[in-house]
Amino acid sequence: MSTFRVLATQAAEATIDLLREEHGPLMFHQSGGCCDGSSPMCFEKGEFRIGGSDVWLGQIHGCDFFMSSSQFEYWQHTQLTIDVTKGRGASFSLEIPLGVRFLIRSRLFTAEEAQDMAPVLNGEEYLEQV
Repeated sequence: MSTFRVLATQAAEATIDLLREEHGPLMFHQSGGCCDGSSPMCFEKGEFRIGGSDVWLGQIHGCDFFMSSSQFEYWQHTQLTIDVTKGRGASFSLEIPLGVRFLIRSRLFTAEEAQDMAPVLNGEEYLEQV
């Protein structure tokens, strides 16, 4: 079994369930921006335009998760876990009205995990497959 690059906590999954109930299918994007731009952002599926400068890392709780390729260069050796915390971010992410915000916790892959990594796709490859 491949090592997953991105995971979600139970709290994040519960928040995703609430958002999915209201908004339908969802997607996530992690940009390489500063401030809240470096937080994972949740959108209605298709609301954020994916392109060649994005990388698909996999799915969390049924939602595609993308990252800007420049950010992926820094984080390609880490497993990302999406979580939520109380507080309001200053972004357009769908969870903001709930009084929580998504955040990333990360850890380096072990040598064993790194040998069996789940594949990634650039945004154009992803769009060809959908």
